[in-house]
Amino acid sequence: MIIRLVKFRSALSDSAVLKLYDQRAPQYRKLPGLLQKYYIKDQQTGEHGAVYLWDSIQSMEECQQSNLSRSIPETYKIIGQPRIEILDVVYTLRLH
Repeated sequence: MIIRLVKFRSALSDSAVLKLYDQRAPQYRKLPGLLQKYYIKDQQTGEHGAVYLWDSIQSMEECQQSNLSRSIPETYKIIGQPRIEILDVVYTLRLH
């Protein structure tokens, strides 16, 4: 599994960003290989973003080439460059 962490500054209000998250969520639910997506806001910096959990690097890369992914900067009125980290999941712990 692969985690992709994305954080960005937006020219939009927090409520506008949250509304867009809600509007676009159904499109993400349909993406092959996307196991989970957490929409986030950094309490210290005010940045918005997401944590994506992918089944493979290939699924993540295919999404990167999609219109949905390419529309992110304009949709969220991103200021500057987003911060992106790609992480391998090396161990999982499930609490029941």
